[in-house]
Amino acid sequence: MKNSINPISPELLEVMSDKIEKKSQIDLDAFWKYGVKRGLRNPDGTGVMAGLTNICSVDGYYIEDGERIPKHGVLKYRGININNIVEACEKENRFGFEEVVYLLLFGSLPTANQLALFKEVLGTCRQLPDTYIEDVLMKNASMDIMNKLSRCVLTSYSFDENPDDVSIENVLRQSVQIIAQLPVMMCYAYQVKRMKFYGKSMYVHPEKKEISTAESILRSIRPDRKYTDEEAKLLDICLILHAEHGGGNNSTFATRVLTSSGTDTYSSVAASIGALKGGKHGGANIKVSRMVEEIKNNIEDITDEKQVFDYLEKIVRKQAGDGTGLIYGMGHAVYLLSDPRAVILKRKAKEFAYKNGYEKDFQLLANIEKLTPEVFRKVKGRNKVMCANVDLYSGLIYKMLKIPEDLYTPIFASARIAGWSAHRLEELVTGGKIIRPAYKSIALPKKYVPMDERIENYYSKTEYIPSEQRVYKEDETNEA
Repeated sequence: MKNSINPISPELLEVMSDKIEKKSQIDLDAFWKYGVKRGLRNPDGTGVMAGLTNICSVDGYYIEDGERIPKHGVLKYRGININNIVEACEKENRFGFEEVVYLLLFGSLPTANQLALFKEVLGTCRQLPDTYIEDVLMKNASMDIMNKLSRCVLTSYSFDENPDDVSIENVLRQSVQIIAQLPVMMCYAYQVKRMKFYGKSMYVHPEKKEISTAESILRSIRPDRKYTDEEAKLLDICLILHAEHGGGNNSTFATRVLTSSGTDTYSSVAASIGALKGGKHGGANIKVSRMVEEIKNNIEDITDEKQVFDYLEKIVRKQAGDGTGLIYGMGHAVYLLSDPRAVILKRKAKEFAYKNGYEKDFQLLANIEKLTPEVFRKVKGRNKVMCANVDLYSGLIYKMLKIPEDLYTPIFASARIAGWSAHRLEELVTGGKIIRPAYKSIALPKKYVPMDERIENYYSKTEYIPSEQRVYKEDETNEA
C-alpha cells in the first residue's frame, strides 16, 4: 500500500531515529536510585496501589512476612466467583454474557424479568445508525480491525446528539449502546477487510435483536448464518471470562485516566481499545496463535514432549520465535499458580477439541503449559512459579469456532467493553480528582545556544546531578 504520509528518506529517518534513541535513554539504575516504580510496578512485580473499586477482584497470592506467596487464582465480579457464574450457566444450559454485563454495570445479579428487559434493550441498541455502514465502515478500510473499531467509536460521537454530557444517566445510555454495537462494528469491519484486502465476498446479515451477543457474532461472520448451540455457548463463556479484570490492567486504567479528565465516553473507549490492541495486553492472543503455528511448522511431532521442549528452549534463547525470548500465553503479573480463566478455557478447549478432531492441537498447548517452567529453569536458572494465562487456550477455541485470527483481539474488546463501562461509571461517581502521577525530571539545566554557534552531533553528558550538588558560575547554568 502506498504510504499516505509524506515520505522521509530511509537515510534521514535512520539518522533522526538514532538521535532519538540516544537522547531518550535513561539508565535503569536511576529508577532504583530515586525510588521510581517503573511501569507502576513494585519490585516484586505487583502493581502499585492506585485506586479502589467495587467492580472486580483479581487474587493470585498472599503476603507473608513481606514475601509474596503464590496461591491458586481467584477472579470475582462484584464479589461473585467467576467459577460460580460459569458453572451456573453450564448447569442451566443458558447464555451468561448479558447477565455478566448487567452485574458489572449495576452491581447485583438481575432477576429473570430484569435480565429479559436488559437483553431486549441490548438487542434494540445493536442497530447502527442509517448510512453508518456505508459512510463509516466501508470508507477507508483498515488492515487492523482494532484500529477500525477505535475509529468507529470515535465517529459515533458525531451521531450522538448529546455526546459530551458526563452525567451518570447519559454515560450509562452511551455505555449500553456501545456495549451492544461494538460486536456489530467488529463483524462489519471484518467483512469490509475481507473485501478490500483479501478480495473475498462481503456479506452483511440483518441483525436479530432477540439472540445473544455470542450468537450474533457467529451469525454475522458466517456466510450461511449457521452455528450450533454448543458453539455459541462456548463463545459466550469466552466473552464472560474476558469481560472484566480489575482496575489495574492497562486498558481499564486507560479508561480510568481518561474518565478522570472529564472527557467524553467515545474518547475514553477509543483509548482503551488502543491500549488493548498492544501485544503486551490483549494482542497477546494473536502472538500465541502465531507462536503455536511456528512450532507446528518446525517440529515433526507436536505431541512429543522432547521436541516441544527443545523448540521452546530455542524460543527462550531467542534463536526462534519473534526474538523476544518470550513464550506467549505463559505467565501473569498477579496469577502465579493458576489463572482461573485459563483453567476454565483449558477444560472447555479439551472437551471441544476431542469432539472435533483437534486433539493434537490441544496436546501441544498442554505441553507448552507443562514444559515452559522447566525450560525457564534450564535456560535462566530460575525456579519462577509460572502458569498459563487466558491467552494460551483462547486462540485454539476461536480456531475451532472458525473465527478468523483478525477477530481474536476485537472479540476481547467486545467483551471487555462491559468492564470498561463499569469502571468509567464508578470513576465518575467516586473518582473526583484527575489522575496525575508525578515524573521526576533528571534533565540537566543547559544554556541556550545561538544558531550560529551550534554544531552537529554535539554530545553533552546526561548523567543527572542533584540540584544541591551542582556548582554554578555566575549567570551561567551547569553544562556538566
